[in-house]
Amino acid sequence: MPDLSVLIPARCEMYLPNTIDSILSCIEADTEIIVVLDGYWPYEPLPDHPRVTIIHHTVPVGQRRGVNEAALISKAKYVMKLDAHCLVDKGFDAKLIKDCTDDDTTVIARMYNLHAFDRVCPKCGNRMYQGPMNAKCEANRGEGVTGGCGEVGELQKEMVWKPRMNRRTDFMRFDSDMHFQYWQKYERRPEVQGDICDLMSSVGACFFMTRRRFRRLGYMDEKHGSWGQFGTEIACKSWLSGGRQVVNKKTWFSHMFRTQGLDFGFPYEISGNDQERAKKYSQWLWLGGNWKHTVVPLSKVVEKFWPVPGWTEENLSDVKKAYAKWA
Repeated sequence: MPDLSVLIPARCEMYLPNTIDSILSCIEADTEIIVVLDGYWPYEPLPDHPRVTIIHHTVPVGQRRGVNEAALISKAKYVMKLDAHCLVDKGFDAKLIKDCTDDDTTVIARMYNLHAFDRVCPKCGNRMYQGPMNAKCEANRGEGVTGGCGEVGELQKEMVWKPRMNRRTDFMRFDSDMHFQYWQKYERRPEVQGDICDLMSSVGACFFMTRRRFRRLGYMDEKHGSWGQFGTEIACKSWLSGGRQVVNKKTWFSHMFRTQGLDFGFPYEISGNDQERAKKYSQWLWLGGNWKHTVVPLSKVVEKFWPVPGWTEENLSDVKKAYAKWA
């Protein structure tokens, strides 16, 4: 029985081998990795290692179902969902396990942006931070550009694969429409100056809890669809179940954001209608008080972090009415 299973849903992920190598080089507990290859085979071979288990689907099943399938074959005490384009801290697993002392807490590691690669101009050597392959080499065009010759063509990729230590995220929230928002100003409050602090929401790229707790929370709700509202779902389940969600600042993961799209854009084909359906279902579930395992109403969660940007007294009153049946 391993200590921890790292669950990685992957769809056309070019940096999956880097992510797996990062985990294998940083584990200090009895940790395994369960990867779900969702409708594809990797561009490069994955590490052949006894700690790595692969599930393959010929036809994509979606990110949520991938997480659930990986969790269902896990035998570990703890599970940790991780995106397939991440770097982790040395001993991340032992640190998370050590500080997770109960069965009612969801833990989010401190997050840094990941500097995965640069594009390098073969003509002048100018470096472009995670730029697209066929970008124009120009000066002063985007972060990390220090010069340029104007050359147009295929730029060379050079791997960097390190955290951007000046791009840290500890605190996040959801607004009254259940949309994810960053919450940098929250870290100024006196109650969150410790190493482990209550956290309203998260991005959904990484979360950690006991496997038993994940099962009690109903795994990932596939009625949302494949993707969208991940962090909001985990946060609401964590708080409304009567438990907690916290950020552990003693360890971290580093996540690559697909801000420039093109040759490393989002791998799932998801329409605007699919995203809107996920948002509507999320609003019905949480704002409408329709999660059947509710112990604590959503209004109590919002009040715990009050004042919360994006929430008014009127919004709070509407949620209290919706949760009257849970009183």
